[in-house]
Parts: sequence; C-alpha cells; structure tokens
Amino acid sequence: MVKSWEEVVVISEVIRLSHGSGGTETREILERLIFSKIDPKLKRISGGIGIDWLDDGALIPLHDGRYLVVTVDSYTVNPIFFPGGNIGSLAASGTLNDVLMMGGKPIALLDSIVVEEGFPVEDLQTIVDSFISIIRSEGVALIGGDFKVMPKGQVDKIVITTTGIGISDKPIVDKPKAGDKIIVSDYIGDHGAVIMMLQLGLEKRIEELSKGALKSDVKPLSRLMIPLIEKYGDYIHAARDPTRGGLSGVLSEWVASSDIVIVVNEDAIPIREAVARYCEMLGVDPLYLASEGVAVLSIDSHVADEVVNYMKSLGYANAKIIGEVKTSEKYRNYVIMKTAIGGFRILEPPHGELVPRIC
Repeated sequence: MVKSWEEVVVISEVIRLSHGSGGTETREILERLIFSKIDPKLKRISGGIGIDWLDDGALIPLHDGRYLVVTVDSYTVNPIFFPGGNIGSLAASGTLNDVLMMGGKPIALLDSIVVEEGFPVEDLQTIVDSFISIIRSEGVALIGGDFKVMPKGQVDKIVITTTGIGISDKPIVDKPKAGDKIIVSDYIGDHGAVIMMLQLGLEKRIEELSKGALKSDVKPLSRLMIPLIEKYGDYIHAARDPTRGGLSGVLSEWVASSDIVIVVNEDAIPIREAVARYCEMLGVDPLYLASEGVAVLSIDSHVADEVVNYMKSLGYANAKIIGEVKTSEKYRNYVIMKTAIGGFRILEPPHGELVPRIC
C-alpha cells in the first residue's frame, strides 16, 4: 500500500545528536513526544512547579510552607575523564547544582550506574570515589540507587543517572522581571572548551593555550548559592547553571517563557583568555559552551551591585553584571547583545550538534 508523504516523513525520522544538545531541537522533540500529550493538571503537583515550567527539576509544596525540590539527570560525557574531573564528580556536582538553582538546599542523592562489560574496575573505583567525595564534602546523603552491567558494545563505557532531593524555604521559579540585572558568577565556557578540545584530539593544545591552567570548572555551587538564597532570596527571580547550550541557552529559555527582552554587553561577559583564543581558532562562540560550576542569576536591580560584591566576598572574584532585563513590544522574546564594537546582534537560541555528550 502506498503511504502518504506525511507518513513517509514520520517513518523516516530518526533521533539525532542535536536532539540531546539542550537547544531548540531538544525543546521541540520533548514538546512533540511528551509535553503535548500530558494533561496540564498532571504536569505538576498542585501548588508547585513541574514540566509546565521548563526547568531542571520540580517543586512540590509541603504542609509546613516549604518545598521539596526534586531533580533527575543522566550523564554521558565523553571522555569520561577530563582535566578538572570525571563523570563521577560531574554527576554529583551537576545534580546538586540543579537543586540549588531552584532555591533548594540539597539533602540527598540517589544514583543509577550502567557500566559496559569489560570496563576496568580501577576506573570505576576512581569515578565512584569522585562521586562520593563530592557528596561527602557537601554533607549530602546517598540514600539509594541501582547498578547494572550491559554486554560489551551495548553501552559506551558508563552512564550515570542521578536524582537530587532538597528542601527550599525560598524557591526560585525562574521568572526574570523587567528591570532585573543579569549576573554571572564566574568565567563561562571552561567545561565546554575542555571537552570539545578532547573530542577533537587537541589535548596538547589545552596545555599550550593555557599553560596547564585550563580545566573543567565542574564543582558544586552550594557555598555560593546557599548564602545568597539566605540573604537575598527574595530578590533572586531566576537562577540557572549554564550547562548544555551555555549562557545563550539559559537566556534564550528565559525570554521564551516571558514577554521580556534581555540585553547583554559582550565586553562584560567574563571569558577566560585561553577559552577565547581557542574559540577564535575554531570559529566557536563561547556563549554556547557549557559551564559546570557557574551560576547565572536574574536579580532585582536595587541589590544587584551589593549581590556582586557579596559573591566576590564568597570567593567568586569574577562575578559580574553582564546585562539587564527589559520590556519591548518589538524585541520581546529576544536576547540582544551589545557587541564590543558598539553594534547590536540577536543572540540566537542554541541549535545543532555543537558539542555532543558534554555532560
């Protein structure tokens, strides 16, 4: 039987790497396969936040007025060992940070590890030790998990899935407000630059470009976010860690969900010199590269300068105001960057396969 053109297109479609990039394609495939098929009432627990509001986790209201924060993530980074960390430290830090960005104090993790047959026990021990070292230093409990082995060739080395649990007195609902200032806590793009260079076989260039100083920025952000939330929680209107899709991805998601425009200054965005030179060499925009130890905040303008100074006192010397949130009928839902030469350009949402398996 001859099928219609539409049926042929659907049958011939396949999942591509770009669908997992965290950009436009990811949002489109999730909307098509999942979000559009779930009753709005089932997208969240009443009074909380769920997949009705695209974030890295969910908020569940508790009887005492606080919120349970829950997040889940899978880690497939390639290579699994990299300067500054490995898939174990990445999984622990990334999940803790997802809890923190929703205003939660992490209290527990669960993990699921799937390993390929033939994987070296010594490497697995190193990865697990790194994972445990992070949660021990953060005082977070490991309360459950799963371990499975797949036949050789049926999974690429190792995949780690983690669930993070936290408690929030002041949840962050990711709704930037007009007049807010956009703040980043540190250099952006370090993790993405390192992983991309390793994937391209440019290990020696990492050392040449930065004299050994360039490494992944992977780390938990509790020593930044918990004091910030306690002191300025009422003024933090949005918070994200710019992982897949980088800074551009975070800002693009914020403007897509509100009738706002975000204007950022290129000169104000902190980028490590080695990362900037590497990106220039390969024609890559560092604003799309992942960071695994950076917070992006939308803060009430009345306290923005004070917040930056406080962040610096906590050890985040590179914290900066990089832009602001505005209203504009003409440019709403856009991110606009004032360039170093004084012009303006639209910062497009991330799309394509810039760095697959970055986290």
